[in-house]
Amino acid sequence: MIKKVFAVLIGSLLISYGINQFFIPHHILDGGMIGVGLIVHYVWDLDVGLSIILLSVPIYMLAWKYYRIFFYYSIPGFLVSSLFIDWFDFLTLPYEFNPLLSAILGGLILGAGVGIMFRVDISTGGLDLLAQMIADYSKVNIGIMIFIIDFLVVIGGIFVISPTEVLLSVIAVTSTGFSTMLLTLDTHGSPHSSF
Repeated sequence: MIKKVFAVLIGSLLISYGINQFFIPHHILDGGMIGVGLIVHYVWDLDVGLSIILLSVPIYMLAWKYYRIFFYYSIPGFLVSSLFIDWFDFLTLPYEFNPLLSAILGGLILGAGVGIMFRVDISTGGLDLLAQMIADYSKVNIGIMIFIIDFLVVIGGIFVISPTEVLLSVIAVTSTGFSTMLLTLDTHGSPHSSF
């Protein structure tokens, strides 16, 4: 239990830092519900974490009814990471990195946070939770499902960010996925099986 709590706290701090230090200053998107929260932030200037929580309510209602195990495994990571994004937005360096470096570093740091939680079977929920439910129902690979949803979120951002920022967002999502994958490889080189 202590290991899980530690993973959630460290993972959530990394997610918060990656978003606030690297993504927000350059209008970079991530995939999943974090990306949707960032779109809401860029359009209406609402808090990213609060937006993530509010937009995830329907998904969690579905999970509670049909996929209770997914619900329980994702609630701690989902709530803590969302709250940390808003609570610790001040924990940034007074230095703005260039956009390309921000996309890469922000993605790697964010992916590290997600990967640390995945290592102890904790999910950040949101659209990843939806992807898990769809994959379970349709028997489509969960990785493919998450990639499709992340891609759709970034494409949805073309209405609120510039083409350059869309390209940076694709780089960021790729960096996030790469970092998460590296941290979830087991000792045999295959992805750590979550859930």
